Amino acid sequence: MSAYPALVVAGFRRWSTYRAAMLAGALTNSVFGAIKAAVLMGTVSSAGAAVAGYDPLQAATFAWMTQALLAPVSIWADDTIARRVRTGDIAVDLARPIDPQLAAWATDLGRAAYMFLPRGLPPLLLGALVTGLALPSDPTAYLLGLVCVVAGVSVSFATRWLVNLTSFWLTEIRGVMLLYSVSATVLTGLAFPVSWFPEGLRTFAHATPFPSMLQTPVEVLTGISSGGAALELFAVQLGWLVVLLAAGRVMLHLGARRLVVQGG
Repeated sequence: MSAYPALVVAGFRRWSTYRAAMLAGALTNSVFGAIKAAVLMGTVSSAGAAVAGYDPLQAATFAWMTQALLAPVSIWADDTIARRVRTGDIAVDLARPIDPQLAAWATDLGRAAYMFLPRGLPPLLLGALVTGLALPSDPTAYLLGLVCVVAGVSVSFATRWLVNLTSFWLTEIRGVMLLYSVSATVLTGLAFPVSWFPEGLRTFAHATPFPSMLQTPVEVLTGISSGGAALELFAVQLGWLVVLLAAGRVMLHLGARRLVVQGG
């Protein structure tokens, strides 16, 4: 097995050891899914028949689906790479005969693959029992939706990679991580659909990669966007992925040039 597929498997196996944490996370996601579904359904019902194309059942499905995909997509930043930069361990990564960015991407895909069932399935099962789910009848929507999920995970990784690489220039990046996490909570559509935003905020959100992480996969999987519209959303995801990966490669190159390892 070549290095990168092996790293995907390694990422899967690593996270499969935290079984108690998975159960706790699944319970938390399900509880918040129930709360969010009730809020969104109440919002649509009070507004009339629909809000921005969402009827009450579609709004509830959006709530359950975002909670199901929250853990696999992992929209919030951690400091895994930043800690390696601070300690100088990143020098070991740069000396290895594999690309650090691709290696980290492969590992993150393995993490997301494991998270998909134990963290994603319980909220959907609860949603099917409590409110029901509005799902598309076209089987190709699920195939394209799965591809969009992989793209969403990849866009999320690419942005988190950029946040971590700021540690080459900043002594402490907790402020950057906090700003990123707050922005992601709002602009990915986690709280409520991006199409419900006021016009100015909606335009701003679509000028960022955040909707491509969570909003796009959910829209495709729920059938809110289908056909040509779904393909356009996927194309936007790919565009952001190329731009962000390229930016991450440039930042890694510039950061490596200024890397100073204590005692090295």
